[in-house]
Amino acid sequence: MLSAISGLVNIADLRKKFLFTIGMIVLFRLGAHIPVPGIDAIKMQHLFSQGNILGFLDLFTGGALMRFSVFAMGIVPYINASIIMQLLTVVVPQLEELSKEGENGRKQIQGYTRYLAVGLAAFQSFGMAFWLQGVMLENYNFAFFLAGTVISLTAGSTLIMWFAELITERGIGNGASLLIFIGIVARIPDYTAQTITLVRGGASLIGVIILLAAFLAMIVAIVVIEQSQRRVPVQYAKRIVGRKMYGGQSTYIPLRINQGGVIPIIFASSVLMFPATIAGFIQQPLVQKIAGMLSPSGSLYMVFYFGLIFFFTYFYTAITFNPKELAENIKKYGGFITGIRPGAPTAQYLEYTITRLTLVGATFLSLIAIVPTIVEGVTHITSFQGLGSTALLIVVGVALDLVRQIETHLVTRQYEGLLA
Repeated sequence: MLSAISGLVNIADLRKKFLFTIGMIVLFRLGAHIPVPGIDAIKMQHLFSQGNILGFLDLFTGGALMRFSVFAMGIVPYINASIIMQLLTVVVPQLEELSKEGENGRKQIQGYTRYLAVGLAAFQSFGMAFWLQGVMLENYNFAFFLAGTVISLTAGSTLIMWFAELITERGIGNGASLLIFIGIVARIPDYTAQTITLVRGGASLIGVIILLAAFLAMIVAIVVIEQSQRRVPVQYAKRIVGRKMYGGQSTYIPLRINQGGVIPIIFASSVLMFPATIAGFIQQPLVQKIAGMLSPSGSLYMVFYFGLIFFFTYFYTAITFNPKELAENIKKYGGFITGIRPGAPTAQYLEYTITRLTLVGATFLSLIAIVPTIVEGVTHITSFQGLGSTALLIVVGVALDLVRQIETHLVTRQYEGLLA
C-alpha cells in the first residue's frame, strides 16, 4: 500500500494517470449536482423515503438520482448493457465468434455495448419521466418535462459512459467500477451526519459501536474471500518443434472462491425491490401486504434474499465459467492436471471443483448480504442503511483492484528499467 502511494507521488507517468482520473471524478461529481428542470425536490425526497427501487439505484449514483440531476441514471445503463452483452456472448454464436477474434472482435462487441447502453438509457429515462410525473412542479407542461428528462438523462448517461472509458484507457483502474465506488463513498459523510444526529437524539452509542464493529468485520471477511483462490496445478509436457523444445513447465489455474463478485447481490436486490415498486401503482390490500412482507424490514425478505443470492451465484458462475472449453484448451496445448486424465475427466474435475467453490462463495455472499439487516434490527441504528453489503463489496473490491493495478504498473516499470 505504501509503495503504491509513493509511486503515485514520485513517478511522473503514474502521477499523470492519477491526476487525469481525479479530473474525471471531479467532472462526474459536478454533473451530479446539475438538476433536470421540472421536479419538486420536496416531493422527490418523500418518494425516496418510501423504499422503492429508486433508493437502490441511487446507491450507484452518489445521490444524483435523489437530486434528479443530469447524471441521475449514473453508470447503471452501461453496466446493464455490459451484463446483457456478456450473457448474449454465451448464447449467440456470432457474438461468441467475435469474442474469440482478439482485439478487433472485442472492439466490435464494445461498440455494440455502447449502442445498447444509449438505448437502455433512453428507454429507462422515458419510463422514469412517466413514473415521476407525480412529483413535477405545479403547472409545468408534461411534454416539456418528458422531452427534457429523456434528452438530459440519456446525454448524461452517455457522458458518464465516456468518462468511464477514458478513465480505463488513460487513468487508473476500471472506469465504470471506479465511478460507482466514488458514488458510494460520496454518501458516507451523509450517513455519518445522520448517525451523529441519532446519537444526539438519544440513540444508543453502544449500538453505533456494534454497527461499526460489524462493518469492520465484514470488510475483513470480504478482503479475505476476494483474495482467496483455489490453485489447480497444471503440468505441460515437453514437445519439440523444429530444433526447439517447448513446454515442460508447471503452472496453475486460479479459481476464485467468489466467481460472481457483487452481481448476484445486485440481481437479488433488484428482484426483491419490484414488489414494493409495483405496490406503489396498485393500491390493492393483497398486493400491499405481499410488498410489505418482501420489504427490507419484512419477515420473508431475508429468506428470499438468501435463496436468490444462492441461485444467481450458481447461475452467473455457470454462464461465465466453461469447464469443457477450459479442459479442451489445456489438452490442446499439451497440458494436464496432475493426477487427472486430459479431456472429459479434466472437465468433470474442474466442474466438481468450481461447484464446491461456488457453494462457499454463495454462502459467503448470502451471509454478508443479511448481516447488515440483522445488525440494524438489533441496534436500531438505520443511518447506514444505504451502506449495505452491496456497497461494501463494491468499495472493497474496487479498492483492492486499484491497488493491484498500481502495483502492477510499478513492477512493469522496474522490469523496463532492467531491460533499458
